[in-house]
Amino acid sequence: MNAPNRRAVLGLATNAIAAAAIGTVGVRLIGVAEAMPVDPDPGRAGGPATPVTPAQWGPGPGWGGPGWGAPPPRPGWRPPPPRRRRRWVCWWHRGRRHCGWRWR
Repeated sequence: MNAPNRRAVLGLATNAIAAAAIGTVGVRLIGVAEAMPVDPDPGRAGGPATPVTPAQWGPGPGWGGPGWGAPPPRPGWRPPPPRRRRRWVCWWHRGRRHCGWRWR
């Protein structure tokens, strides 16, 4: 009988881990599939849909017509100042080149 070598043992361990992972994913998918609603009459898929009540969406009393528009600007509001950014630049100083981060 042949003695098992390291390569065979590692292959067996890898296959066992892969099988456990696939089994775990399968169990999770079965749990998700059981939670999904199923149509009780699948043959009715091409037929007309059941009547649906329209949603009550739209402007209510006191909100004006459709398309309310943007809200009025707040007093004293102005856009924020532009952000300061750092950039890597090189410059000459006393006959030599210096490089470093500079604020913009």
